[in-house]
Amino acid sequence: MALQEEKQAQPFTDVFDEDEAEKSFLLSKPTCLIIFGKPGSGKKTLARKLAQRWNCIFIEASEVIQTNIHEETEYGLKCQELLFKGESISEELVTEMILQKLESPEVAHFGYVLSGFPSLSEEYLTVSQQIEKIKNLKLKPDFLINIKCPDYDLCQRISGQRQHPDSGQIYQRSQWDPKVTEKQKKEKNQHEEEDEEEEQEEEEEEEGGEENTEDPHKKSESFHQLVQRPEDILENAEKRVGTYKRIMLHPLEELMAEQDCQYLIEVDGNQQPDDLFEVNKNFICCYCCFNKQDELFRALSSYNLIAPRYRWRRSRWGQACPVALKEGDIVMGNPDFAVSFLGKMYVLSSPEALKTFMLNPRPYLLPPMPLPPCKVLVFGPPFSGRTTICNLIAHKYKGKV
Repeated sequence: MALQEEKQAQPFTDVFDEDEAEKSFLLSKPTCLIIFGKPGSGKKTLARKLAQRWNCIFIEASEVIQTNIHEETEYGLKCQELLFKGESISEELVTEMILQKLESPEVAHFGYVLSGFPSLSEEYLTVSQQIEKIKNLKLKPDFLINIKCPDYDLCQRISGQRQHPDSGQIYQRSQWDPKVTEKQKKEKNQHEEEDEEEEQEEEEEEEGGEENTEDPHKKSESFHQLVQRPEDILENAEKRVGTYKRIMLHPLEELMAEQDCQYLIEVDGNQQPDDLFEVNKNFICCYCCFNKQDELFRALSSYNLIAPRYRWRRSRWGQACPVALKEGDIVMGNPDFAVSFLGKMYVLSSPEALKTFMLNPRPYLLPPMPLPPCKVLVFGPPFSGRTTICNLIAHKYKGKV
């Protein structure tokens, strides 16, 4: 009864412990997704859209190669050497780059959307071995998305693709083939004529179309330069789909059979990419909102203040740099490198510390942090065992000698 009276006496008190909520969020697992499908079914397009929507790290073979080359890492330098020599990048090197990205600190914080792995190439690892790598990941996938598409429709779509040699952009048949575009225009006109209520909107669209009469001519001129890639030829597309069904389909079916049916999404590959994205976005929304709701409200509050006099609060770290404190040093932060996270301000000491903290702040915030370092000086006469005692103390309390 006394507890009930206390609760009724303080109706406006917050029943949630903010520190415990912050700790539970830091310990929570980020959302991870893997997209499967036949070659040319649109895995990469869907993965990139989902990564942008959920603020995850997009991981794909070509994307990983480009980032390593741009950042001039060890793998990137190896790729540059091979490309300068005119050689292709080995499957082993690509797999190592993908696995390294999956274990990176930014993936541990933001999660990932993986596409194109496992691959059809078995030069380095077989399909079953690649699937074992997926099962043994530290961050196992939460969702498996399978894009299903009939063989005939998929091969027809792939064979209709054309690439611009200068920009590298790929166009579908509905964009460059005049026969298909004329049919689409006729169908649109028929639907517009049936709807009498939308006559005014049709007139506005016609006026806007007359102003942009030059753009279709420019596009048609560029369409004459389009070329067909070797992998987009109908025979080659059918071979790729056949190898996928022979090598990849059965192991993937076993992997999807082990997955909880609640987190297995199968979509129709004949739909438009935007429609596929809407289906997956609505399905995953129920899961992701629980993991990222707290962070989302915090991010929105930076733009729309909760109250007129609400101020961001300082963390328990004060002006000390969390990254330096984790390494065992007390270094005061620089206000130029301040960042807000979960409603609290953290002041970093250098651009490098700011970059590492923004990639993954969790190891610097989870208990026992913030723990002020204890510095011990051991002195004595020669051969008295100073080095031995120092090593024992450092090993016991995880310090540095």
